[in-house]
Amino acid sequence: MELNGSNLSHENTNSAYNRNIEVKAFEESKVGVRGLVESGVTKIPRMFYSGELNIFDNSNNNTTLSVPIIDLKGIHVDPARRIEVISQIRTACKEWGFFQVINHEIPICVLDEMLDGFRRFHEQDSEVRSQFYNRDNKKNIVYFSNASLYENKYVNWRDSFGCSMAPKPPKSEEFPEVLRDIIIEYSSKIMALGNTIFELFSEALGLDPSYLKELNCLEALYVQGHYYPSCPEPELTMGASKHTDPGFMAIVLQDQLGGLQVLHENQWVNVSPVHGALVVNVGDLLQLITNDNFVSVFHRVLLSDKGPRVSVANFFGNLYDLDESSSKVYGPIKKLLSEEIPPIYRETSFEEFMAHYLKKGYDGSKALQPFTL
Repeated sequence: MELNGSNLSHENTNSAYNRNIEVKAFEESKVGVRGLVESGVTKIPRMFYSGELNIFDNSNNNTTLSVPIIDLKGIHVDPARRIEVISQIRTACKEWGFFQVINHEIPICVLDEMLDGFRRFHEQDSEVRSQFYNRDNKKNIVYFSNASLYENKYVNWRDSFGCSMAPKPPKSEEFPEVLRDIIIEYSSKIMALGNTIFELFSEALGLDPSYLKELNCLEALYVQGHYYPSCPEPELTMGASKHTDPGFMAIVLQDQLGGLQVLHENQWVNVSPVHGALVVNVGDLLQLITNDNFVSVFHRVLLSDKGPRVSVANFFGNLYDLDESSSKVYGPIKKLLSEEIPPIYRETSFEEFMAHYLKKGYDGSKALQPFTL
């Protein structure tokens, strides 16, 4: 199906507007938001209207308030340095839910090439990339626009390529050729960094370094390459609406365009790009099992008329199948509880939590609410 201006509506005053028809036309095109840009749209379709007035208001202009940047240099060889970093991580996870890491031992050239790889994929001819278009959770590789396209009230201005890289990645030949080699190399290094950060998390909680790993918190790694095309009306829509992440932790590689913000002390604070740095954020289930010692916070992505913006989100979690029940459940870690510190959340399986998260979409609420005691 060809996507053009006649398929999609822009006017708010159109009383005959049917969102379902507009979403259906968009989905059947199989070329995502990039396809809209390629078609030459100068007005965004109505389905993308965020419904949020003054999107750019309440953003942080106070340069004294910024997401912590933590230097990991020396943590494997200098015990005193490791203790210092653990303290910084404990504070960042409690007060911010976000921090950036530098000197993480992943070469900058690998990070840059991963960004370029996803850019190459999304900028292929529409006939090529549309062959990958699907949103089937059972497939090894998916390419789509908006994970909860039908559930979300407002569609975001971005496309995504995703794949499960651990414990069993797709076969090499299943990947698009334009990013095949780099995604395999990059993912192995991200998995190693994830192991290190979970060790630091465990120690920050006063637990053995292997504690969270033994809970299978990094059993699965899902990698998503997000592409945010230049937007002709960035004041009307979002790259990613206000949300939290569902798993235990995300590590995010962002390019230098900016746009990522976190909600801190009731104002949106920019996560300013630092070349070579990686953004780490606490997921909902890590907040649950740490009984609010670590917090998962709202974040979003603003757009601009420049771009495109490219980011790579790496989600760490537990293996799950939405069609099958599992005996693995997660609740507040008992070693963190006492008579004075009771559990805040009930136990839940990864399956149950993810099913709830995907069903609710980006509705502006926190996915943890139904699991609170």
